[in-house]
Amino acid sequence: MIFFPESAFGPTNNCIGIADVMRRRGWRVVFVAEESFEGTFVEKGFEERLMRLGPPPEQEEDPGQFWKDFIRETAPVFRKPTIEQLEGFIAPTFEALIDGARYVDERLAAIIEEVEPDVIVEDNVVSFPALPASGVPWVRIVSCNPAEVKDRDVPPVFSGYPAADRSGWDAFRAEYARVIRPLYESFNEFCRERGAPPLPQLELIHDSPDLNLWLYPSAVDYARAEPLGGNWRNLEACVRATDDPWELPEQLRATGLADRPLVYLSLGSLGSGDVELMRKLIGELADAPYRVIVSKGPQHEELELAPNMAGAEFLPQVSLLPEVDLIVTHGGNNTITEGLHFGKPMVVLPLFWDQYDNAQRIDETGFGRRLDTYGHEAGELTGAIGELLADAALADRLAAVSDRLRGISGTERAAELIATLR
Repeated sequence: MIFFPESAFGPTNNCIGIADVMRRRGWRVVFVAEESFEGTFVEKGFEERLMRLGPPPEQEEDPGQFWKDFIRETAPVFRKPTIEQLEGFIAPTFEALIDGARYVDERLAAIIEEVEPDVIVEDNVVSFPALPASGVPWVRIVSCNPAEVKDRDVPPVFSGYPAADRSGWDAFRAEYARVIRPLYESFNEFCRERGAPPLPQLELIHDSPDLNLWLYPSAVDYARAEPLGGNWRNLEACVRATDDPWELPEQLRATGLADRPLVYLSLGSLGSGDVELMRKLIGELADAPYRVIVSKGPQHEELELAPNMAGAEFLPQVSLLPEVDLIVTHGGNNTITEGLHFGKPMVVLPLFWDQYDNAQRIDETGFGRRLDTYGHEAGELTGAIGELLADAALADRLAAVSDRLRGISGTERAAELIATLR
């Protein structure tokens, strides 16, 4: 079988968790990966087939330079209202992803022909026509916020708007249609030329005719006018068992610190590249009565931690989350679902994409707090942390959600469903 995740850590980690179960059940697993991920899947014991989403650079690049440049150029857009981000960030991002899908389609078709898979599993936000054109059964995974799958009773995707207040929904949807329509029309024509079915109206990705999976705990999922049924299944959470072990750093066990609550600060691989923002958050937590584990990200060398902190460029998140008391997060879907899986309250500081939707959903369902990422006042972050940690009723609710999710095993459920397509 082939797994084809988007070239980002969230979808990749989700697919690794499911693929690990498939391999243990006797399946041959091949990952299709962008060249920058070379070796990632081999280290986990899988086969790899490499591809590119664009022409190779004329000169060798610093591996971290792309993200440094991206954050420097894009961070100002993250300070704008979400409706303004549609034209300034969402549409250009979709355009870049579509360009990659166009560039790689022949290579994907060749990989599929060579591997001869029984099933293809993909986790992307735009279509890759080679998959539906292959004739091989395939699975779509939605590892972003499920507002990506549109419904009239679900707030517009990327808006971060409340479920209970529809006053801005129509205007947001109209602006989304305006900026997406040219991309849709061109990409729909390309998909048809490459032998794939037409795209649904104003959608940039096909639903699978075989199996579609989303992963969002029912405690925070949306009530829909048209519930997802048929070949749609909710895994609720999909927590991998492949992370390395983690131990609390020695300096946070020292006398005077050992009894303090443990907070995990992570803005993801992209958000942590905003050095100014990371320094602000580190400064706000430096004198707080907490111990803090910091996921430092690609700019780790430019971040200086306070004495009550420890961290690293990369951390085995699934291994450390059971040990922390609270999460401060950008609202990536993996962190949201993993936080609920382990029963942790969250303070969410969204930056882009579906992070606003996740932040709003956590806030309005009472499992945490949403703050203005760049505009919150001094003391708001520590105040929110203190309130959440002191909320005994919330702790009981989270424990109940965690008990339920731990009993589901989304990776095993996904493997069972995928195996039926063989």
